[in-house]
Amino acid sequence: MKTQETIDNTYLLERKSLKEDIFDVLHKWIISGKYPPGEWLRQEEISSQLGVSQTPVREALDLLVSSGLAERIPYRGVRVLKLTMEEIVDSYVMRLLLESKGVAITAQVRSDLQLKKLYDMLEKTEELMTLNDMSVQMQLNREFHHALVAGGGNSLLIKVYDMVSHQFPDWMLYEYMFRFPELLQPSLTNEFKEHKAIVDAISIQDPDMAVKCVVTHIKNLGNELISFLGIPESLLKEKENLLISHM
Repeated sequence: MKTQETIDNTYLLERKSLKEDIFDVLHKWIISGKYPPGEWLRQEEISSQLGVSQTPVREALDLLVSSGLAERIPYRGVRVLKLTMEEIVDSYVMRLLLESKGVAITAQVRSDLQLKKLYDMLEKTEELMTLNDMSVQMQLNREFHHALVAGGGNSLLIKVYDMVSHQFPDWMLYEYMFRFPELLQPSLTNEFKEHKAIVDAISIQDPDMAVKCVVTHIKNLGNELISFLGIPESLLKEKENLLISHM
C-alpha cells in the first residue's frame, strides 16, 4: 500500500519542469503554424508572452534545438528549422534505410518488455485523433519510431538514426493537417494501422515482414511529403530508387 509520502514523491517525479512546459507550448505553436519554418524564436518576446523569466525560455529553446524542431544560428539566435527540398528528401531516404535495418534486428532480438512498451505506445496513440492532441501525438510518434530501432541494441545505429529522424519534417506534415483538418483522422487512422502491423511482425519475430511493413509505412510518409509539402515526386523517387538499387 502506498503511503502519502510515496504518493507525494511520485507526484514530484512526474511533474514537468517549467522549461518542459514552455517546450510543450512552443512545440504546439510550431506544429499549429504559429511559428512557420525559418521564423525566429525571440527569447525576450516569448518570455513576455508567457509571463515567465528568460532562463526557462532559453532552456526550452535548447530542448527545441536538441529535438530537431529548431536550429541555433551563431550570433543571431534560434529559429524554427527550415529545410531545403533536397534535405527533406535526404532525411526521407535515410529513414527508409536505417529504420528498415533497425527493425530487422529488433524483430530478431526483442525482449518481452520491449514488445510491451511498443504495444503500450500504440494504445496511447490510438485515441489521439484531434487537433489538440497533435503535440502529444507527434512526440509519441517519435518515441515509437525510436523504439523500433533501439530495440536492436546497436548503439551507433540508434545514434545515427536519431540524427536523421530529427531532420525529418514530421512537424510540417502535422502543420499541414492543422490547415486541412479533414485529412487528420484518415491519416492518423492509417498511421495507427501501419504501426500496429509493424509491431505485430516484431511480436512474431518475423524480420522480413517487419521490414516490409516499415518500408510501406515510410513510403506512405514519402507520398505525404509529395502531397502535403509539394516535394517533387521525381526528386523523391530518383533518390529512393538509387537507395533501393544498392540495398
